[in-house]
Amino acid sequence: MAEAHQAVAFQFTVSPEGIDVHLSHVALKQVYLSGLHSWKKRLGRLQNSFVTGVYPASPASWVFVAGTILLAQFWRLDPSMGLIGKIQEHLPGRGYLSEPTQAALCALAFATVLWLALILTMRSILKLLLSYHGWMYEAHGKMSHTTKVWLALVKIFAGRKPMLYSYQACLPRLPVPTIHDTMQRYLESVRPLLSDLQFQRMAALARDFEHSLGPRLQWYLKLKSWWASNYVSDWWEEYVYLRGRGPIMVNSNYYAMDFLYVTPTPIPAARAGNAVYAILLYRRLLSQEQIKPLMIQGTLPLCSAQYEHMFGTTRIPGLEADRIQHVSDSKHIAVLHAGRFYRLRLYHSGRLLRPRELQAQFQHILDDPTPPVPGEEHLAALTAGDREPWARARRTYFGSGKNQQSLEAVERAAFFVTLDTTEQGLTGPDPGRALDRYAKALLHGQCHDRWFDKSFTLIIFRNGKLGVNAEHSWADAPIVGHLFEYMLATDAFQLGYDVNGHCKGEMDPDIPPPQKLQWEIPEECQQVIQGSLRVAQALADDIDFHTFPFKQFGKGLIKKCHTSPDAFIQIAIQLAHYRDKGKFCLTYEASMTRLFREGRTETVRSCSIESCNFVRAMMDPAQNPQQRLALFRVATEKHQALYRRAMTGAGIDRHLFCLYVVSKYLGVDSPFLKEVLAEPWGLSTSQTPVQQIELFDLKNHPDYISCGGGFGPVDDNGYGVSYIIIGEDLLTFHVSCKISSPQTDAHRFGAHIRSALLDLLALFSLGPK
Repeated sequence: MAEAHQAVAFQFTVSPEGIDVHLSHVALKQVYLSGLHSWKKRLGRLQNSFVTGVYPASPASWVFVAGTILLAQFWRLDPSMGLIGKIQEHLPGRGYLSEPTQAALCALAFATVLWLALILTMRSILKLLLSYHGWMYEAHGKMSHTTKVWLALVKIFAGRKPMLYSYQACLPRLPVPTIHDTMQRYLESVRPLLSDLQFQRMAALARDFEHSLGPRLQWYLKLKSWWASNYVSDWWEEYVYLRGRGPIMVNSNYYAMDFLYVTPTPIPAARAGNAVYAILLYRRLLSQEQIKPLMIQGTLPLCSAQYEHMFGTTRIPGLEADRIQHVSDSKHIAVLHAGRFYRLRLYHSGRLLRPRELQAQFQHILDDPTPPVPGEEHLAALTAGDREPWARARRTYFGSGKNQQSLEAVERAAFFVTLDTTEQGLTGPDPGRALDRYAKALLHGQCHDRWFDKSFTLIIFRNGKLGVNAEHSWADAPIVGHLFEYMLATDAFQLGYDVNGHCKGEMDPDIPPPQKLQWEIPEECQQVIQGSLRVAQALADDIDFHTFPFKQFGKGLIKKCHTSPDAFIQIAIQLAHYRDKGKFCLTYEASMTRLFREGRTETVRSCSIESCNFVRAMMDPAQNPQQRLALFRVATEKHQALYRRAMTGAGIDRHLFCLYVVSKYLGVDSPFLKEVLAEPWGLSTSQTPVQQIELFDLKNHPDYISCGGGFGPVDDNGYGVSYIIIGEDLLTFHVSCKISSPQTDAHRFGAHIRSALLDLLALFSLGPK
């Protein structure tokens, strides 16, 4: 109870002589330092808001404009063309001010208005420039004169030293494609998947929709696109994520893996100490907006809106829909170990805990022999099962008393940490199967040892390996990936460990230990927990996973083929799928739309007429290598065109999705939209981008890089495939499917992917010698 006593700032006793008050100077100092820390953060945010608000100008530019106007006034020049005099005529309190003072104030007022007008003009020009996407459709290495001029103008108007959110007001809105274009592109995408009769029927439905209900729904979408920042993102978050009533574990959440071949320390408390400290350094940079906005080709900014909910965010269950809860400045994290929950304070004496101090905190939790109370061990299974039982249980059993306080400590934590009791990584006699177990441990664990509702859960295994499980509604994988890359690089290359594997640095022995959270879980609630656990375990047991590194070649050799690495891999996946199942299927590849304000993702339909023609040629022994290579070129060029369309707001699926949402609001049914949105994605794919390659020294430390992450299958009879392109010579794949499906096998599909990649490379006669 030491922490409870230190938390009390004063004590008093009542006696016949009166009230005797005893002040605790230690506690008062902590209160003072905590308040000082909070006020510094508020002032910092206010300053950042002002700097971001005037970007691409700077506060110093106001001094320049004001000084120029005042200097002109001194030389009896009037750059305002009489406006300063007009302002002076209506200046309040003129009788109390001298003539020079009035002139100076009016000149400053005019300078400020002129400065603001210049800022708005620069922003409007920059937004117009960023709306141009013609550069994306030009051949690699060949830039037109128009694009060169455009690029020069972007550099002029983009300003200098941008902060994380500096470009948000300058980003264009996501455009709404025309109904005609979307219908044509949709029909083109399904043509290789349908028979002639099926295609004729679908074409008739599309034509009817285009000329009847479509224009009416489109009018509402256009109206929303003019009014809202993004016509897709809020509906996408609500209807795709928050209204889902099934488990988010496996079905929505995703994971990221540690270094594949390296474990910086085998001591779990030390790894947790460095990892948490690195994450908190990232949070500090984020709160100060010192993280540089991601730029394409170092010039074109991407939207940074998703970073806002990285910390202190929890998905709160509801009966009909969940909601996102965000706490701006949480000062603690929640920790789970062996079925016990803890609150770990991150600050002491007004400063952030050091890595060595965090290690001691985690070691205290690991050494705590206290058993979990009844119902506590499997409590987190509520977040792994169906959403409605969790919402009812939360309302019934966690609305007051100890349970409410402890649940608030979890939900209002900066993030969640699990000290896992298992060992993962390349361990045991079968490293390949070990990676599969590692992936499953990160994706679902034991179904009761992750708080799947938190924005992300940092998982530390008993042998020092780590990983992250992330909730999907608040942001997409590249956002978490950016944090994860920073954490890994800071842990390995900046913080490091001593010769014994412990965190470096000093520690204050007076820091209170973590606080064990208290629960009173009645028998009825325990039954609900067990019901959620059964649902989650059935889902987890049905997941087949295969994670494997592909070392034969990588991006370096693919580039020698004058082909996009992503297109190369996607065509290989199409060939592998056909060999696996003997048919083509609707394929989802995630593409970002963050060139637009509040953009998230769009779908690239990778199974195209061109890719199918190439796959058929590869399966036909009569086709010679030259014919196959020509068809491969056409297929990859088509894939790149589809990807560019998706990135520039000319995709198919988000438009169709929003049209469907509008139809539901209007209470009208569309046979076309209903059928389109019911089509299963037999193959769901995604590339994990490496966004901060400069943080890693792949030449001297080639093993110090994350091997990416993965997700569960979207369709019961389909595959989920995630891949990461690491450096010049390594690819890593994460393949998932359902064990219960007689059509799928993750290891079989993985073998087909390996074979397909080698067969594609053989077309160019560049295979490894």
